[in-house]
Amino acid sequence: MGLKITENLKSQFYQKREIFLLELMIYGSNPQNSSRISLQNSQELILGRSHDADIPVPWDDRISRKHAVLTVQQKQVSVKKLSTAENHIFLAGSEQDEFLIEPGNAFVIGSTSFQLVESLSSFSSPRESPLEEVTFKPNELLKVRYRDADQRIDVLAHLPELILDARNDADLFHRLVTMLLSGVKHADAVAVVRLNDDDRVEVPFWERRRQTQGGFRPSGRLVLEAVKKSRRTVLHVWAAKDELQHQEDYTVVAEFDWAFCTPIEDGSSGTWGLYVAGELNHPFQLTVPQGAGGIDLQADVKFTELVASIVKSVRRLNQLERQQAGLRQFFAPPILAAIGDNLNTEILEPRECDVTVLFCDLRGFSQHAEDSSGDLIGLLGRVSQALGIMTSHILEFGGVTGDFQGDAALGFWGWPFSSDLAPLDACRAALAIRAAFEQIKLQSDHPLCDFRMGIGIAHGRAVAGKIGTSDQVKVTVFGPVVNLASRLEGLTKHLRVPVLMDEATAQIVRDKMDRQEGRVRKLAQILPYGMEKPVIVSELLPPESQSETLTDEQVACYETAVDYFIRGQWEESFRLLHAIPPSDRAQDFLALQIARTNRVAPVDWDGTIKFDSK
Repeated sequence: MGLKITENLKSQFYQKREIFLLELMIYGSNPQNSSRISLQNSQELILGRSHDADIPVPWDDRISRKHAVLTVQQKQVSVKKLSTAENHIFLAGSEQDEFLIEPGNAFVIGSTSFQLVESLSSFSSPRESPLEEVTFKPNELLKVRYRDADQRIDVLAHLPELILDARNDADLFHRLVTMLLSGVKHADAVAVVRLNDDDRVEVPFWERRRQTQGGFRPSGRLVLEAVKKSRRTVLHVWAAKDELQHQEDYTVVAEFDWAFCTPIEDGSSGTWGLYVAGELNHPFQLTVPQGAGGIDLQADVKFTELVASIVKSVRRLNQLERQQAGLRQFFAPPILAAIGDNLNTEILEPRECDVTVLFCDLRGFSQHAEDSSGDLIGLLGRVSQALGIMTSHILEFGGVTGDFQGDAALGFWGWPFSSDLAPLDACRAALAIRAAFEQIKLQSDHPLCDFRMGIGIAHGRAVAGKIGTSDQVKVTVFGPVVNLASRLEGLTKHLRVPVLMDEATAQIVRDKMDRQEGRVRKLAQILPYGMEKPVIVSELLPPESQSETLTDEQVACYETAVDYFIRGQWEESFRLLHAIPPSDRAQDFLALQIARTNRVAPVDWDGTIKFDSK
């Protein structure tokens, strides 16, 4: 297919009105640390780590509070390092204290890259239309064969490594452009392009095969058609440049005879594209017969689409890994597996289910806060470290961290999947937290050595999932069982034990937990403050083999004493309590209740100890 270009056509197709604006693209080592600054002619801007700087870069400690002054000079920017700045500025790998940059150039301070880009705003008219426009549909290029397959495969083999090794978007764009120039040998220029909210074309990075060829300005119409409208590769063909240079209305669009744009939607940088352009040295043909000379644009488009597909896949994989890394703070690996690679959050919708709730709190926090009033940041660090111990063991045993309440952590099991092992996993987490704090207590120089904790565990029906308002939600659990777990944690201080559980949990532990993992000791029948029904509370104990714990015989003796106490036979109960080692603090609670009435149960005794406060 050839095209004949007449003199009348030449004057029609290259009438444009364009506005060029400068912007400074900032890329930190963390993808979240990126920003964009619009520049105006004659502006003088201070770049530094201070929030008061005109161009603030607070995340990079290698940048001084005021590091450099940038002066905008039409289509250039002057960069000058301030005398107070400590670290060097690098331009093209060398230290520079003062220099000029043009669009497409970049400089580096610390781990942050700064690139000057030229945004192009196009006001297109029908007369700007190319002589030929081709939109490539899916699978249309499958039968296209490469005449230089070995060279292209060699380039593609390094692409995944190239993407993964990129420090930031600026580095990735530079690598992609360089790689495409190697893979598309007929291209004279390659660029990364994207549209902003106003449909202005941004060019984060571009490169020409020969630097002496000058600047680079893509067709706004082509980018808009490919990136936003069709979301497919679009090819525009204008004409051979030597046919048009004598025309008075010859414009920058005519510096290339053909260009195509391939969109990339990777979910992290929005929708952007790869723009490839070149010149014709013969009448245009979309396909070139095998063995014929000239440019095979279909093969170049196929190669670029393959590059775009690999970039999209690798970038989405990286994004998924980052998302899952964030979700690991909340979910155990089995829950992440259930959500799936597509992060299907429908499974997180709230529903009623049987759950086991663990509430863990630091004891004496108010006193710690008062004692550390002069160093609240230090106290926050210690509390965060303590909460980290709690949550790490909750996640270790398959639980979900539902909430933080100051110095307390909430974990729960049984959602999003029901499990008969949920109460056992909750108890395993509680025993691990208890052991961790007991080990820390033995280390006098540990920052948490003076911290104590209490844990309440309860099992029952609740609503779990995404809970909140239309503006903000969190994954947590809601219902009376949560309140009960919190009350049990509070009762650990009165009953002088580290871990308390309700009767539902205790019964499951008795029936299903190996005694080499943990044991149960019934402590009392209690009516917590604000509740209507009494509950039998039990202590979760480590196995008998662990040092400084009660033997199974002593546990049985204590539970017999509790039964006598509930039945009102306080003399017998008191006698059995004294067979327990004095180091066991739980006996103090019952012994005090008995001693108050001279070892005689009240006339109206119903076996329940009532609390009039939390």
